[in-house]
Amino acid sequence: MKRFVLLAIAAFALQMCVVAQVKVGAESVDEYLPLLQGKRVGVLSNQTGVIGKEHIVDFLHRKGVNLVCIFSPEHGFRGTADAGEHVSSSVDEKTGIPIKSLYDGNTGKPSDAVMKSIDVLVYDLQDVGLRFYTYLTTMVRMMDACAANHVKMVILDRPNPNGHYVDGPILDLKYRSGVGWIPVPVVHGMTLGEMAGMVNGEKWLTNGAQCDVKVIKCKNYTHATLYQLPIAPSPNLKDMRSIYLYPSLCYFEATPVSLGRGTDAPFEQYGHPNMLGYSYSFTPRSIAGAKFPPQLDRLCRGVDLRSVPSNEVLFQKGVDLSYLIDAYKNLNMDDFFFNSFFEKLIGVSYVRKMIEEGKSADEIKARWKDDVEKFKQQRKPYLLYPEK
Repeated sequence: MKRFVLLAIAAFALQMCVVAQVKVGAESVDEYLPLLQGKRVGVLSNQTGVIGKEHIVDFLHRKGVNLVCIFSPEHGFRGTADAGEHVSSSVDEKTGIPIKSLYDGNTGKPSDAVMKSIDVLVYDLQDVGLRFYTYLTTMVRMMDACAANHVKMVILDRPNPNGHYVDGPILDLKYRSGVGWIPVPVVHGMTLGEMAGMVNGEKWLTNGAQCDVKVIKCKNYTHATLYQLPIAPSPNLKDMRSIYLYPSLCYFEATPVSLGRGTDAPFEQYGHPNMLGYSYSFTPRSIAGAKFPPQLDRLCRGVDLRSVPSNEVLFQKGVDLSYLIDAYKNLNMDDFFFNSFFEKLIGVSYVRKMIEEGKSADEIKARWKDDVEKFKQQRKPYLLYPEK
């Protein structure tokens, strides 16, 4: 066992050496600047869209690109809004460019009138590789809008920090929503650039439409690269451990259990005022990025996952429902534990039933094993980077 741990640590260290050489798509400026010359350009980005220390919007503005508007996704252009919070359209103070919020209406995509004002859409968002992380749904909806209005999309690709594995059930489309739009597993293991190719190839856009997409690839990246995000992608994914635990803890969003929103360690703990037998506790407060967290101002007893070894999270567990099952059994709330949002997150109906029947996390994972293998084969033609 000791030898395995040492090997895992050595492998992790080796990957970190490789990470230093990764070049994100936005850095390959010579590949995409010519595509923007003489065009009316829109940019969909947030605080993660940087080239070194300069934001992609500031860079393109400095280069004289005709930026017509900026589109902001969930959490807003600066990445400070709560999950799902209404974000109004505004103006970027630095450049004077109008910001069009995708959360101004109910469609998650711009109006045809706005789309007709641009020729090219530059898409630069740091994703975390989860079906229910809304940046994937945002990309697919924008591909739909681009296809309908004959706008070219240029995706400045970025590595997937959970790109080293595939896990979870494939979405049953009867549970389609903003947190699950296309039939892929919870952890799909693809970059957004790869996913765009798959969306076109599998004809997942409205009426099988095709979006004119150009992907500016990352350099020196493989799916085995454990990429460390330089900027937090959203307010409650503050560090790499929370990003690695996110595929296992997000389901608490569909229960009364707190997963630490409103604390300094969201997605690294879970608890509830009525959970018994735990010595660890925390109290959610109203803070920036979590103004109204579950169990606000109430002492929650539960589990601190900050001590879980990174190699265990990374190399062994994948999607781990044992945390959810632990809280379910402890609270003994029966039908009052889950709400309907759970199926939208997990993507299928059988997981809730299996938990209620007392099945283990391993038994549930075995149920979606075929989904994982099927998807791995289905995605192969669309991979832009080596798997190892």
